[in-house]
Amino acid sequence: MPLHFELVTPEKLVRSEDVHMVTVPGTEGDFGVLEGHAPFVSTLRDGVLLVFAAPGAEPVAIPVEGGFAEINDRGLTVLADRAG
Repeated sequence: MPLHFELVTPEKLVRSEDVHMVTVPGTEGDFGVLEGHAPFVSTLRDGVLLVFAAPGAEPVAIPVEGGFAEINDRGLTVLADRAG
């Protein structure tokens, strides 16, 4: 079952898609999110999101600056100050 992922900035919805996994640059360290991940919220450091469309696929790298990530039963939402 895929993970629903959304990347949002103050200006727009950057991405909204079902993916296999996303690696997020949290302030306490990078973390990977798969479908069924335990709910939590983390602040982001400036870094790169890695979005894996399918297992073993090459990731899409998306630079992000600031913000936070929320994981809940609907998926992963990244609210970044800047992205791309």
